[in-house]
Amino acid sequence: MFKSLQWKIVAMFLLLVLALLTIAGTFLIMSVTGFYNNLFAEEMDSVFDRSFIEELEAGGSEDYLSTIISARTPRMGVDSYRSCYIISASDGSVVKTFAGGNVLPAEITPNMITAMSGRVGREVSSRLSYMDYAVPFRSGDSGYIVYVIDSKDELSKIIGQIFNIIIQALMLGLIISFVLGYFLSKAITTPIVNLTKRAKLLSEGDFENKIDVKSNDEIGLLTQTFNDMSTTLQENLIEISREKNKVDAMLLNMTDGIMAFDADGRVIHINPTAKKMFHICKGEDLDFDSFFAGVDADIKIGDLLYFNNDRKCERDIDFESVHLKANFVGFDDEKDNTSGILVVLHDITKQQKLEQSRREFVANVSHELRTPLTTLKTYTETLLEMVEDSQMPHRFLETILNETDRMTRLVKDLLVLSSLDHSQHVKKTVFPIKELIQDVVSIMKLVAKEQGHKLSFSCTTALPEFFGDRDKLEQLMYNIISNSIKYTPNCGKIEVFAGKIYDDVYIKICDNGIGIPEKDLTQIFERFYRVDKARSRELGGTGLGLAISKGIVDAHEGTIKISSEVGKGTEVLITLPVKAKPEEDVELNG
Repeated sequence: MFKSLQWKIVAMFLLLVLALLTIAGTFLIMSVTGFYNNLFAEEMDSVFDRSFIEELEAGGSEDYLSTIISARTPRMGVDSYRSCYIISASDGSVVKTFAGGNVLPAEITPNMITAMSGRVGREVSSRLSYMDYAVPFRSGDSGYIVYVIDSKDELSKIIGQIFNIIIQALMLGLIISFVLGYFLSKAITTPIVNLTKRAKLLSEGDFENKIDVKSNDEIGLLTQTFNDMSTTLQENLIEISREKNKVDAMLLNMTDGIMAFDADGRVIHINPTAKKMFHICKGEDLDFDSFFAGVDADIKIGDLLYFNNDRKCERDIDFESVHLKANFVGFDDEKDNTSGILVVLHDITKQQKLEQSRREFVANVSHELRTPLTTLKTYTETLLEMVEDSQMPHRFLETILNETDRMTRLVKDLLVLSSLDHSQHVKKTVFPIKELIQDVVSIMKLVAKEQGHKLSFSCTTALPEFFGDRDKLEQLMYNIISNSIKYTPNCGKIEVFAGKIYDDVYIKICDNGIGIPEKDLTQIFERFYRVDKARSRELGGTGLGLAISKGIVDAHEGTIKISSEVGKGTEVLITLPVKAKPEEDVELNG
């Protein structure tokens, strides 16, 4: 009960009244006691004035002293509570006792001791059960003390009456404070109780009932503010619900799969499309690492959240003849703390099939063209030998032969690309890569010399044995160096550098040729893309050299980058990871 705010307020009122009356009663009793003690001392001071002391000291016999003091006993107030004695100052014996109900204390009091020393003893102690007064004087050769003692019975009766009055006032005050505290606390707590009930209904989704505002004070203002908050909260929840329904509808009807995981890897949302893609049963509990390990995605949530700066990555997933592209991205909460991972799944099975069909078409067409081109070239060469004496047919046949050669190169390049596209096995062996680069540079020096170019090769570090496809890498070097020779004006400079950094071998080819415009650098590896189409055809290019080069680099899990500036030259950087040869001869896919 006393946990209620109402009863706490009532208890506070009761304690306040109790404390005030207790303090007031204590001060009143102390004041009455002090006043009574001071009154006794002042009354005795007025009785034992200087003239009375001189009158006592003028006489000589004890009868004379008794007569003088008896005449003053009415002024001393001697009665049933107060007594008077004449005491010898030498030994403390009682000489004369006057009427009174008090018995002389058995012990020598402090005031007696003071009087024996020749001074008036008038100190009154509130701790003692009596009040006393001692006046020294000399009569003849003897010293005497007039000693007055008064009990505190009268004071005790007065204090008792005061205490009873205080107790009665306290009880009345507690009753009044209880009543006032109850009704005042009820006036304060009733609106709070109503607000509490309304808040409980609000937490249960009931926004219709409003609280009546019955006052203009702070409680009324609080009630009105609560009603306004309830209305605003209802509007916000309606808007949030509307937006949630929109998002749910979008997620339910998306053709892409959506999965969301918290920072601990537990699934927090998955739409029907994603369930259908992975055949996930309703209510199935998923863990990020174990789930994507099961579909060979090669990704860990810890690596993505804490070791990937932009917290983004892509993975290709093949699951039961369905090819998916998964985009992983981290998301934050309202305090910008890492909250989890969102996974968007795109079904690219149809695109893959179309791409596969296109590649098969190119491969089939290339194979079909190869035989008639070979036949055409053979017959053309035979006709050239037969018409050596006629210039016109000879020129026509040379043109046919040149175009046939160009088409043959094109078909050859298409076949190479087709083999790379079909992920045919790359035949890897261990060989000295430095020796390969030196052989290619030595052969290409003859071609470069015809145009006055200076072609050089240097190693910045020692090169290790390399595990890869020597023929494909040799073709890669021929393609890049050949391009540098073709697109560098006469008497140019072409430099080839090679070295090892960490676990990678790098090859860099630099020239001071015509360069490549910046807008073309993003498309330079596309098939049949030419920066200068007329010049490329004139030099016999097919537009597939760089596409083949990138395919070879990708087959070795490396990278190729081109940086160039028009009129200043081009730099090609090839990076290939150094891998140990497997225990058995294993062919890696391109």
